[in-house]
Amino acid sequence: MLIDSFQRTIDYMRVSVTKQCNFRCQYCMPDTPDDFIDKTALPLPKMLTFIKLAIDNGIKKIRITGGEPLLRTDLCEFIGGIYAYAPHIELTLTTNAFLLEKYAQGLKDAGVNRINISLDSLKSERIKHISKRDALPQILRGIHKANELKLGIKLNMVPLKSVNEDEIVDMLEFAKTHHFGVRFIEFMENIHAKDTLKGLRANEILAHINTKYTTTLLKKECFGPAKLYTIGNGSNDKAFAFGIISPHEDDFCQSCNRIRLTSDGVICPCLYYQESVNLREAILQEDTKALQSLLEKAIKNKPEKNQWEQNMNPSLLSTRAFYYTGG
Repeated sequence: MLIDSFQRTIDYMRVSVTKQCNFRCQYCMPDTPDDFIDKTALPLPKMLTFIKLAIDNGIKKIRITGGEPLLRTDLCEFIGGIYAYAPHIELTLTTNAFLLEKYAQGLKDAGVNRINISLDSLKSERIKHISKRDALPQILRGIHKANELKLGIKLNMVPLKSVNEDEIVDMLEFAKTHHFGVRFIEFMENIHAKDTLKGLRANEILAHINTKYTTTLLKKECFGPAKLYTIGNGSNDKAFAFGIISPHEDDFCQSCNRIRLTSDGVICPCLYYQESVNLREAILQEDTKALQSLLEKAIKNKPEKNQWEQNMNPSLLSTRAFYYTGG
């Protein structure tokens, strides 16, 4: 069992399999050249050796992220290797869904339980504006294909002022209609994002929803980053839960049970904290003794809380790209 210095049990690992992405979202990697290739990504069979060791140490949930993970052509085989080793593991994937229609069946067959889909608008022109890709029809086909296969679906939306904030209720209703989960995520400041972007805080997101629905705080997800709310619009309206992820709030880190492995073999104990532990050579050499020691070091180094603040000094913005850590 992995327990950090603040007595939190670490049993969830996010694994980025590539820094490469087919989108250029404004809040993530808008100025990255279109021909960018992740030349340092580890071979997935080598990465699998470390993941097995992490599972042996108590990791119970693994989320595959990127970049865009579906750009790895051997991804389903990799996920299948995890499932074959530990069928009890909760296996999830975060994707922009552009390639999901093609790979949904393979992901389900490999052992994926649920898919989180980044979807910031239901309007084609806005998706094109945010991501620099005319992608909405293909995204929606991917979502509906995954739904047909009975994969769990959760939508992630980053509300941005003067960009898509007027679609918060629309996204909520889209998720409710199709029985998807939905999380609204506060924009996380970083030096790679467009400097003109302004996100909405949790109270502002709720204010948009409250123009149409009554919201009730349900609870904070157990060992999760989201606060859960229900909406109701009268006694005959069936309750529907949604979440808001607020990294700027003080209680965001109290129950954190996560570490992140980057595609080049670095463990980031915290998303918004620069310290990390490099496992690359140990992974390439499949040196399980060194990997065990480095994993324990990463857990020991996990900070009590992240470095986000409500009004951050620009000099303190994260220099670590989210397409590197996997969000």
